[in-house]
Amino acid sequence: MVDKPPVLALRSVSKSFGAVQALREVSLELYAGEAHALAGENGAGKSTLVKTLSGLYRPDAGRILLDGEPVEFHGTAGAQRAGVAVIYQEPTLFPDLSVTENIFMGRQPRTRLGRIDRPAMRARAVELFGRLGVPLDPDQPARGLSIADQQLVEIAKALSRSARVLIMDEPTAALSGNEVARLFRVVKALREQGCAVLFVSHRLEEIFELCRRVTTLRDGAFVASDLIADLTPDDLVRRMVGRELEALFPKLEAVPGEVALTVHRLTREGVFTDVSFEVRKGEIVALAGLVGAGRSEVARAIFGIDRWDAGRVEVAGRRLRQASPSAAMAAGLALVPEDRRQQGLVMDLSIERNIALAGLSAVRRGALISRAAERDRARDWALRLQLKFSRLSDAVGVLSGGNQQKVVLAKWLARKPSVIIVDEPTRGIDVGTKAEVHRLLSELAAEGIAVLMISSELPEVLGMADRVLVMHEGRLVAEIPRAEATEESVMAAATGRNAA
Repeated sequence: MVDKPPVLALRSVSKSFGAVQALREVSLELYAGEAHALAGENGAGKSTLVKTLSGLYRPDAGRILLDGEPVEFHGTAGAQRAGVAVIYQEPTLFPDLSVTENIFMGRQPRTRLGRIDRPAMRARAVELFGRLGVPLDPDQPARGLSIADQQLVEIAKALSRSARVLIMDEPTAALSGNEVARLFRVVKALREQGCAVLFVSHRLEEIFELCRRVTTLRDGAFVASDLIADLTPDDLVRRMVGRELEALFPKLEAVPGEVALTVHRLTREGVFTDVSFEVRKGEIVALAGLVGAGRSEVARAIFGIDRWDAGRVEVAGRRLRQASPSAAMAAGLALVPEDRRQQGLVMDLSIERNIALAGLSAVRRGALISRAAERDRARDWALRLQLKFSRLSDAVGVLSGGNQQKVVLAKWLARKPSVIIVDEPTRGIDVGTKAEVHRLLSELAAEGIAVLMISSELPEVLGMADRVLVMHEGRLVAEIPRAEATEESVMAAATGRNAA
């Protein structure tokens, strides 16, 4: 395979934005028929590299080679003409057009009379999905498609343009386990058909399952390019973070105290039914299950965002008024939502202002907000959570995903809650920051805070939870102690194979 020149390569490419050097002499080679992983922490330069390969950015120094020859991409259209396509985590399709129309938008085949040849267009779409091995309806409107199906439409669109290089940027972050498995089958089929795939992911298990080689970046610089067969996950982590991680799951032994949160027969018609559990002080309880099982909906109801139809929620023995987040906050509850950008942060506001948002009364001086108090509060939590930033007055939107998650945590921890609900606390963040978030959750439990953690990542569930509660189709079907929790036992409950 390596006797031939790579389909696409970077040679000592550098890219700066003002004083910030995003890429420093980075080299990368993508070969036909091979999946190649791109690994690194948030802020390592992965997104800049992807945008350079896709023609969105032009390198300041270095060269891009196509089939061994220097090439310049004049915008994304130039990269597409050269056979380079990017599949993003959240595709942007025209919702009111059909699958077929989305694939061929702007490139519709024509009859001899100049009209759009719809039968030929549909037949070509059917052929493309046959090549991918997925039975997607070419006449279905895009509006009703799942994220996974939208990604397949984007892949079909790339193939219709005769793409030779497919760049997949965090494609599995919003997918269920079954959808990930289907996507992997598609990628493996594309490899067999000679496509070069660049796969960007924070999930190490996916990299080791799918890819032949991996290139690692750290702080914008090239670290290494290795054969997966020559690496262990620990080796890859060391390359990414530049140090030994003491443990990805630094779980401290907890001695559960009094009951902090009680959920009794909570029901919301059509969403979840008869959900009951307790979380004690000093305990991390994981709420596991497949996507759509109702876990996030239960969390939203507990915190008062959504109403419930029956049941009750108690904090330290006191019954909560439902549909009242302010009452939940006053009782000592905190909620770190799954979607930090849409629900956890105000992206245009500063880091210090975001940290203060959930506790404005603590920084109010009379009728005004004290900027000094706001800054002091933010500085204390930024130091404790090891936040990486330039200035606290910078917009939170300029931070990496992992540091944005730390800001959401700081916002709620500054209120000193007795119960914290964290929904997918490490989704979309790198392995080094994951370890830091896990350490923080473990420390919070050791301080006597009750932690309810919702996670779709089984290693995280097994590594951090004192007990695992499993939901299936809106019902709580299993409670598994830490000593008995395995991937098999949790998945059996999550898929309904041992539902009580």
